[in-house]
Amino acid sequence: MQKSIEIEVGGSKLKIDIHRWAKQSNGSAVLTYNDNVLLVTANMKEVEKESKDFFPLIVDFRESNYAAGKIPGGFFKREGRPSEREILLSRLIDRPIRPLFPENFLNDTQVIGMMVSADFSIDYDSMGIIGASAALLSSTIPFTTPLGAVKIGWKDGEFCINPGLEEIDEFDMVIQVAGTEKDIVMLEAGGNEFEEDVLKQGLKMAKDIISEICIAQKELINPDKLMIEEDTEFANIYNSLKTKYEKSLKEVIFSKIREEKKTKMSSILDKIMEDVEEEKVGKYNNAFHKLQYNIFRENLLKEKKRNDGRKFDEIRDISIELGVLPRVHGSAVFTRGETQALATVTLGSEDDAQRLDNLTNNGDLKRFMLHYNFPPFSVGEVSFLRGAGRREIGHGHLAETSLEKVLPTHETFPYTIRIVSDILESNGSSSMATVCGGSLALMNAGVPVKSPVAGIAMGLVKEGDEYVILTDIAGFEDHFGDMDFKIAGTEKGITAAQLDIKISGLSDEIIESTLKEAKKARLFILDKMKEAILSPSEKLSEYAPVIKTFKIPNDKVRDLIGPGGKTVKELISTFNSKINTDEQGNVTVAAPNTEVAEKLIKRIKELTASAEIGKIYKGKITRIEDYGLFVEILHGVTGLVHISQISNKRIQNIRDEHFKIGQMMDVKVIGFKENKVQLSKKVLEVGEKFNNK
Repeated sequence: MQKSIEIEVGGSKLKIDIHRWAKQSNGSAVLTYNDNVLLVTANMKEVEKESKDFFPLIVDFRESNYAAGKIPGGFFKREGRPSEREILLSRLIDRPIRPLFPENFLNDTQVIGMMVSADFSIDYDSMGIIGASAALLSSTIPFTTPLGAVKIGWKDGEFCINPGLEEIDEFDMVIQVAGTEKDIVMLEAGGNEFEEDVLKQGLKMAKDIISEICIAQKELINPDKLMIEEDTEFANIYNSLKTKYEKSLKEVIFSKIREEKKTKMSSILDKIMEDVEEEKVGKYNNAFHKLQYNIFRENLLKEKKRNDGRKFDEIRDISIELGVLPRVHGSAVFTRGETQALATVTLGSEDDAQRLDNLTNNGDLKRFMLHYNFPPFSVGEVSFLRGAGRREIGHGHLAETSLEKVLPTHETFPYTIRIVSDILESNGSSSMATVCGGSLALMNAGVPVKSPVAGIAMGLVKEGDEYVILTDIAGFEDHFGDMDFKIAGTEKGITAAQLDIKISGLSDEIIESTLKEAKKARLFILDKMKEAILSPSEKLSEYAPVIKTFKIPNDKVRDLIGPGGKTVKELISTFNSKINTDEQGNVTVAAPNTEVAEKLIKRIKELTASAEIGKIYKGKITRIEDYGLFVEILHGVTGLVHISQISNKRIQNIRDEHFKIGQMMDVKVIGFKENKVQLSKKVLEVGEKFNNK
């Protein structure tokens, strides 16, 4: 049955129509917000025969180019694989809805969001989360908790709700928040060293807006939800495993040697699976996982003890290596416990920047990139090396956001910067190790960053009203805990944060305590980083390109480019360098070393120089006429030495003076006539002394 609701968000009406389009979907919602129109569908498969040990949820978000009146670039002229932004938006929807499904619901489920009209004057990222909530609520899928979302910008003490695309870069803090009627379930934040108190104020505003959105969605809930029956067979399997293996599993979980832990855990699981029927493998895996989960959490809450013996606020041992790769422009290895990141910095020219071509960008240049790689050997596994997956893209984006605001402006440091983080070992918080390693590698490379940046991952284990907050979570704490709250920043404040939870929401008290502990941990790590390197290196690597910027007269740009680009292409080939210029005459050259850069700049200035009155030039005769000599004094600049200005003696016939085409001579600029350069040779014969400026 079709149904509509309207909610006011940030002064604009958000309309949600249920089952207006895509009526064969189990659930569907059309959201309209100003000129933004988004279709979200939700579907599930019937119960599968085979047993599963995971919840197969697929979330996809697509931005159609026609939504912004654009035709896709490239040869095929149609949308291809999802862009990085579409992947990030898919993850943005997935993360808050996933923990709200029933624990034993294992049907294949898919949520698809299609942006069919895009209005960039107001942010539409939150619409994907709200649309997924509305579509799921309207379906028979067992999803019953309404979700709301909003983006908040902050600058100079003022907050803005769902700011538009053109405004977004102006804010000192931007937070994307999703939550239920009472609690926050997901957070993304980025900004310019903002304080924890500002974040808390923004969250308070976001919660009030989200609560109204959730309340309005309650009337969309389909009463005919799929009933999830209790699985008595699973309960019996769990109780059987608990009786037989609880003691041995507890010893393994609280063993401090990771390799030993991994081997013994596999041995126990192999023993359990010896006589298990194939169709029950999934249930036994789930029961084994649940037993580990309960053992870990019960001991943590009751005995107040972490499985690796640390205190709740204790950070694992940190070690730092700098400049480990001699030919790389900057490098660092950051190790925290059993998590290790190799971060490298490569400096390039404007030609190395990434040209963006998607719904929200049209040819913009991205001059800072951070790419995160998670090879299988980092966790001792064997698998094919593929391209970056959603997890790699998400972690890389978070680390990139963390470091972006401390970078110098392009005007002061005209380089394209690429950081690559290769995770060499992983046991929790590899994205925050990437932030620390990336910051160290930037300083090692000599990039004049404003401040070093450190990151920490905070965890939570909560049962009822009892909870513990964990600093610097490791593998088990991430896997079996209820929260992964990553916070990165400088001494002054936060530059990025990301919150994911596995429970229904977080109270203000938990968030405030987490922020307090995270700040303490961040400052501790920054002190460790300062012990390794106090400030950016004074010199760039000898293998980094030398980039210089300067200005030429804007009417000389065509002389630098030449007919069909011939002149600039010859310069690029001759000097093995890169040259970029614009219509205003700003020129950037990227050369292999300083010597080549200076020679190239000198040549460009010669090619684009203008004649100056009073200046002496060594020129070449290009033409001889009865009335005088035409002499080329600069590239493309030819002047006339009138017969009367050739010599102090009277010349009757210029042909008798034996001048030749190509002959070199010194001449002086004495003026301009009708924009033509007037030259003199005779003024240099009277013994006058001139300064060649």
